[in-house]
Amino acid sequence: MDAFIFKGGTTGLRVTGEAGGLAAMYSLALLLCAAALTHSALGAKVCPKPPEVLFATIDVVKNEYNVGEEIEYTCRPGFVPNNGQRKYICQPNGRWPLNTLLCLPKRCPNPGPLQHGTVDSRDFHYRSSLSFSCDPGYTLVGSRTSQCMSDGKWSGIPPQCQPVTCAPPSLPEFGVLSYRLLKPGNVSYFMDTIAFECVPPLALIGNETATCQADGTWSSIPECRAVTCPAPTGIENGFLNFAVRRTYHYNESVSFSCQSRYVLEGPKHSRCEKTGNWSTKPSCKEPCKIPVKKAVVLYEGEKKRVQSDLKEGIMHGETISFYCKNKEKSCAYTVPVQCVDGNLTLPFCFKERGFFSSLVKTDPSDMKPCEDL
Repeated sequence: MDAFIFKGGTTGLRVTGEAGGLAAMYSLALLLCAAALTHSALGAKVCPKPPEVLFATIDVVKNEYNVGEEIEYTCRPGFVPNNGQRKYICQPNGRWPLNTLLCLPKRCPNPGPLQHGTVDSRDFHYRSSLSFSCDPGYTLVGSRTSQCMSDGKWSGIPPQCQPVTCAPPSLPEFGVLSYRLLKPGNVSYFMDTIAFECVPPLALIGNETATCQADGTWSSIPECRAVTCPAPTGIENGFLNFAVRRTYHYNESVSFSCQSRYVLEGPKHSRCEKTGNWSTKPSCKEPCKIPVKKAVVLYEGEKKRVQSDLKEGIMHGETISFYCKNKEKSCAYTVPVQCVDGNLTLPFCFKERGFFSSLVKTDPSDMKPCEDL
């Protein structure tokens, strides 16, 4: 049997013989066991299935992932990622990093207004819808709805609101009624207007125009009738010009004149109307006598003596100015007065002078005008 020899020292212990070989084998076994345990411990660290992100898919889907494996999220069509991270690596601790990714729905552009119509919408994101409608008098051409698609665009072609059209109006027989368009073109659209005419001497009864309505019909169609008026009567202080005692038809007219020094006021002609009555007749306004015996007045820019120059008075609508005296300033001023159908009112400041006062006092018409002071 071999002997065991121990040599002491400060730095170690040496074993010789058969015992030394066993010791070396034992140490190697311990190292191999430790390595196996370490490998087993590292192999147990795997990452579980990564968390789901709403509206997103993962490129590689497994129940377990080894340390160091990478995955990538992709947003589904119609959705776009926010600023969060898309790629993640399985960490040595068997966990995934904090997921910061969000997939948000795409936004379609604002479709803008619909001319002569309305766009109804809640929002402009993916899968949302628009609905279109037109104002009264307009017809929708195109789809009534549109959806926000995955590419961020609205489906279909934007619709239009086109005006309703009206067919030519139905007219009575014999061609007594005709119409004309008030706008250029051969087609009548919503709110367009046409004007009617009757063959003379027929009178148009009803509205002279019609409008294209929202339902595609005309507002009203007039009719043509034969209308007559009785022989017209004269006017006070005037007379009819060349009037013949007969029946007059619609739109025929007569004229009037006044007696000497009377003024015709109003329309000179009176017309037979569709009601069978004559339109408004004129009147003859009478002249005005100047209600003083002796005075100097201003007429048509010149001084006139009432007793000689204006003894017949002035005509309706004409104006004369009376001279009044300002006693404090010893000057004169004028006050205009107009003749109104035979009525002329003297100004309050005017004083008619008698024979004696005209001899000893200066007439106001000869005094210096107050405006010159």
